[in-house]
Amino acid sequence: MRVLGIETSCDETAAAIIERFENEQGEVSSRILSNVVLSQIAEHEPYGGVVPEIAARAHVEALDGLIAKALADADMSINDVDAIAATAGPGLIGGLIVGLMTAKAMAFAADKPFYAVNHLEGHALTARLTDGLPFPYLLLLVSGGHTQVILVHGLGHYERLGTTIDDALGEAFDKTAKLLGLPYPGGPAVEQAALNGDASRFELPRPLKGEARLDFSFSGLKTAVRQTATQLVPLSDQDVADICASFQTAVADTLNDRVKRSLNKFLETYPDKEKPTLVVAGGVAANKVLRKGLETLCEKHGFDFLAPPHILCTDNAAMIAWAGAEHAARTEPDNLDFAPRSRWPLDSTAAPLIGFGRRGAKA
Repeated sequence: MRVLGIETSCDETAAAIIERFENEQGEVSSRILSNVVLSQIAEHEPYGGVVPEIAARAHVEALDGLIAKALADADMSINDVDAIAATAGPGLIGGLIVGLMTAKAMAFAADKPFYAVNHLEGHALTARLTDGLPFPYLLLLVSGGHTQVILVHGLGHYERLGTTIDDALGEAFDKTAKLLGLPYPGGPAVEQAALNGDASRFELPRPLKGEARLDFSFSGLKTAVRQTATQLVPLSDQDVADICASFQTAVADTLNDRVKRSLNKFLETYPDKEKPTLVVAGGVAANKVLRKGLETLCEKHGFDFLAPPHILCTDNAAMIAWAGAEHAARTEPDNLDFAPRSRWPLDSTAAPLIGFGRRGAKA
């Protein structure tokens, strides 16, 4: 099965084509035939964050060309595609409309089945695209818009164990960078500055550490960073480096505490699972300090650690095409009147939390 995927939920315009295979034993494998991503970092950098109107216009200008390139890279025409999938939410509504309407028009014109994909499900299923990972497994999704721990029982069956009650982790990195005068995007800038910093200089809080609940909170940590920086104005380069290192260490300690409890929850749910696996996805997963801490945690508790390649952790269309292919093998296509959703929780049964319904929040 060959599926064309389109992703326009935030500030990356992307198109990709994947092949999905499944043998008689139900084992799944795949091949990425093309994966084209156009970043809008340069357009949004002057503002220190994503401007929705600019993002939507950029999608309009770039998407047709990217789809043509994805088809050309795969040496295919639209007639060779078996289905078309597009991100339908959650995300910035203007961008979602661009990708979704384009996918619908192509599906109608070429008489192809159409699949509306939840962006979070794209992340949740990426480990099956890259490694053929069987269900069930545990997912930690950490990015600019998401911080969640999800128990992936099977296709379409997701249980949210924990989520942020305020800022997403990637958002906390970006805001910390902006506060300290570092460039956008903030995650890589903070990590780079922290290399020359003293992580023990400032004692920053570890929000919710030790609590039984499995949720996250980063607003208080962000506030502590601002208070620390304000007391030191004017900041030297060493001050900035030390704050970044202290912030990064506080985040790593917080993540490990929260995730450790989720690992235990997974083992309670699936005590007989031979090779339990923690999958980490999202742009923040590229941070080497956070990643090393999670790898060590998994090793200590008998879990395999799996992080897809960085290009498939950040927003991309290959994961959307793959999610479409997974559904195409199991479910009926979506109708062409499917509407974009700025909010679309992966676990529809989970109770909303503080910040859950904020416009722009993807918790």
